[in-house]
Amino acid sequence: MRNIVVVGSQWGDEGKGKIVDWLSEQADVVVRFQGGHNAGHTLVIDGITYKLRLLPSGIVRKNKISIIGNGVVVDPWALLEEIEEIKSKGVQVDIKNFIISESANLILPFHKEMDEIREDAAGKGKIGTTRRGIGPAYEDKVGRRSIRVMDLRSEKNLDQRLESVLLHHNAIRKGLGKKIFEKDQLKKDLLKIAPEILKFSQPVWLKIDDFKREKKKILFEGAQGILLDVDHGTYPFVTSSNTVASSAATGTGCGLNSINYVLGITKAYTTRVGQGPFPTELNDDIGELLGTRGKEFGTVTSRKRRCGWFDGVLVRQTIKISGIDGIALTKLDVLDELDEIKMCVQYDLEGKKIDYLPAAVEDQLKIKPVYKNFPGWKTSTKGIKNIDELPENAKNYIYAVENFTGTKISSISTSPERDDTILIENPFEI
Repeated sequence: MRNIVVVGSQWGDEGKGKIVDWLSEQADVVVRFQGGHNAGHTLVIDGITYKLRLLPSGIVRKNKISIIGNGVVVDPWALLEEIEEIKSKGVQVDIKNFIISESANLILPFHKEMDEIREDAAGKGKIGTTRRGIGPAYEDKVGRRSIRVMDLRSEKNLDQRLESVLLHHNAIRKGLGKKIFEKDQLKKDLLKIAPEILKFSQPVWLKIDDFKREKKKILFEGAQGILLDVDHGTYPFVTSSNTVASSAATGTGCGLNSINYVLGITKAYTTRVGQGPFPTELNDDIGELLGTRGKEFGTVTSRKRRCGWFDGVLVRQTIKISGIDGIALTKLDVLDELDEIKMCVQYDLEGKKIDYLPAAVEDQLKIKPVYKNFPGWKTSTKGIKNIDELPENAKNYIYAVENFTGTKISSISTSPERDDTILIENPFEI
């Protein structure tokens, strides 16, 4: 048995979809453990493109079990829509291959509205959320007033739970001069879809324990990136959940001893969506080139991503925070045309040199990157599958990333195609 957690080591969008798809073919069970439908993966299999938001990547593979854990917040209508969408492409989704935790918290229409109300009112203080209700849903979870999947079983219980959560939300809505949210229609809408959601519902912690005893290989699939973690990211410009690898345990109900290897997906440069500090951001022609060559637009929102040089300081920090054992380096081929490539190896904070990202956002906005320069290779690496075939300058850059971060590189992606990967170490076979 070998169980793997896959996390993004930057601000998300590192190319997890391709790597997770490759790993999910070897796994028996694929589990989402945090986030919601604000994070997406794009998979291309046999010429068919799948854009997944809530469903784990394993769902597109036959004979795999896909699970949404208790740490995920679920928009039930978005989930059912995604299931129908993927079924229309010939993918099987039923109670044999798909499970939702009975403890997963629901995203409801008033969560989405609250997300929009706050962002619109924030002005220059916008966080840059996807406006899908993720944050407000997690707030209700922590506030102990949330509606969970299991609450759909009883109309009486659901009515009481809705009374509780709307008491809170309507007080805020009144204060903001917004119309109060009526309970009755929402209750009817939820009871209408309840059977479709409940048929997938099970105690996930118990199922994972069963799978462990059966020696099944489990792949825990993270969403977003560690720098968006609510505790360890660039707060307050973060998501509302913990995106670090240890969340795989709390977000599914398995012990830390269930995790054998943590794989950090790491882009060969850096991108970020939305607001917040970004020390190595490039607002120039090189930044535009990276965005164009890397097709840097969000899977879920289609928002243009901000682009910059590889930040070794940040990746080294996230490796320590998340206990990353190996790096899957992605999008190396995007750098092919550059004369010179830079890597941030230190920060300058008002004249003081530091080797970590400070916690205070005002300091994060002040720091200046200190770079180490590398000559570009000016030749195509696209599709290369053997590290010995890479240009010498490309290999030097890769080894520099490995040495600076202090973590071995387990694979190198040389194009969006699944098979265009240099495999150095397979986490499932170590």
